[in-house]
Amino acid sequence: MIPEKAIEQLAIDLLKEIGYEYYYGQEIAPDSQNPKRQSIEEVIHEEDLRNALKKLNPKTPPNLLEDAIKTIMHPSSQNLIENNEQFHKMLVEGVRVNYTKNGEERGEIVKIIDFQNPENNLFLAVNQYTVKEKNNIKIPDIVLFINGLPLVVIELKNPTQEDVNLMLAYNQLQTYKETIPSLFTYNEILIISDGIEARAGSITSGFDRFLAWKSADGEKISKTNQLETITKGLLNKKNNHRFYKKLCSISKIKIRR
Repeated sequence: MIPEKAIEQLAIDLLKEIGYEYYYGQEIAPDSQNPKRQSIEEVIHEEDLRNALKKLNPKTPPNLLEDAIKTIMHPSSQNLIENNEQFHKMLVEGVRVNYTKNGEERGEIVKIIDFQNPENNLFLAVNQYTVKEKNNIKIPDIVLFINGLPLVVIELKNPTQEDVNLMLAYNQLQTYKETIPSLFTYNEILIISDGIEARAGSITSGFDRFLAWKSADGEKISKTNQLETITKGLLNKKNNHRFYKKLCSISKIKIRR
C-alpha cells in the first residue's frame, strides 16, 4: 500500500513541475513569518488577489478595485450553490463595479483572471491547509489558488480496493462542503485520487459524475497513471493556453473528456 503522505508528495511534485509555487500550509499560516491571511477563518489570500487585480486592471482606480474585492469576499447569499454560481460568473465575466461621474451612474468590469496570458496570473499550491468555520476545523489535503482564490481542492486516499478509496475521498469532500462551505464558494474543480486513479468533478457532481482525464497534452491518450494525467492535462497552464476557459467551463455542467 502506498502511504498517503507519499501520494500527497507525488501530487505536489507534479504541480511544482508544471509551474505552481508551493507552500506547506503552516508556512503561510496567520501566525507564520509569511502569512497569506489574517486568520484561518479566511479562505482568500487577499493581498495576492489585490496585487493581481492591480496588475490585470492597470487603468482602474484603486477604490473600484477595493469594491471588487469586497464583492468577491462577501457573497450575497447563505446558499453555497448560489454563491458558487455567482462567483463563477464573476470569474468568467469579471466583477462589475458601479460609480458616479458627473452625476451619472456608470459601471466598469474588473478582470479577475487573464485568460489569454496564463503567466500573468499567480498559481499557488498549498497542502495541509487549515480552515475554520464556526466550530469546525478541517484540513483539506491540497488547495490550488489562482490570484489568491481557492479554485481547486484535491483530496487523496491510500489505494485499497477499486473505487472504495475514491469514494472515501469523495465523501470527505462532501463533509468539507457541509462544515467549511466558505472554501467551496470559490471552487471550480474537485479532484479525488489514490495516487493511481484520479477523477475530477464539481461541487454539485455525484460520485458517478467524477470522471477521469484521458490526455496530458490534449491529443494522445495517456498511458501514465491518472493522477499525473489529470495534473498535466487539466491543471497545466504551460501546455494549454486555454487552461482557464477549460477550468471554468468544466465546473458547471459536466467533465468533458
